Amino acid sequence: MFDGAKLAPYLESDCPLPLNAYGNSKLAGELFVRSLAEKHYVIRVSGLYGKNPCLEKGGLNFVDLMLKLSRERKEVRVVDDEVLTPTATVEVARQVLLMLRGGAADGLYHATAEGSCSWYEFAREIFRLSGSAVTLNKAGAGEFPAKVPRPKYSVLENGRLKEQGLNGMADWRDALAAYLREKHGIG
Repeated sequence: MFDGAKLAPYLESDCPLPLNAYGNSKLAGELFVRSLAEKHYVIRVSGLYGKNPCLEKGGLNFVDLMLKLSRERKEVRVVDDEVLTPTATVEVARQVLLMLRGGAADGLYHATAEGSCSWYEFAREIFRLSGSAVTLNKAGAGEFPAKVPRPKYSVLENGRLKEQGLNGMADWRDALAAYLREKHGIG
């Protein structure tokens, strides 16, 4: 949705600058909803993972892929130059309920976990919490070339939720620990 040049959390009021067709399609969807319905919620999320498999990614989200690789390999390499906020889908669902019950004003919202990390830091926390003995190394620049341009920084700030006292999103580390406990019995 954003080009990543800001290098600070994006607010709902920041101008979107998609880098690829996927980002453009998300922005077009937002604009479509906003043009059709006076009363609406458009909710932007980032770095989603959850219990239901992502069919496009072979049924594995990033957390499950890292756990799988940690069982199959002695070493895992992960990029450290893209910063995001990993967000559990259950947290987003809880946030939407909080918005509905709390009477959130109509409009555009960011709803992501609190805090941010690189993909490498996310993997490191997955391995730490799971007790994995795999060696984690940072991937070199260009080692995993992207098929499409991706922003180097895609952290969203839950500004409107906080303004209304409705931000119920957990820190990404706490949400990850809960996910590992609930789905994998880890912790």
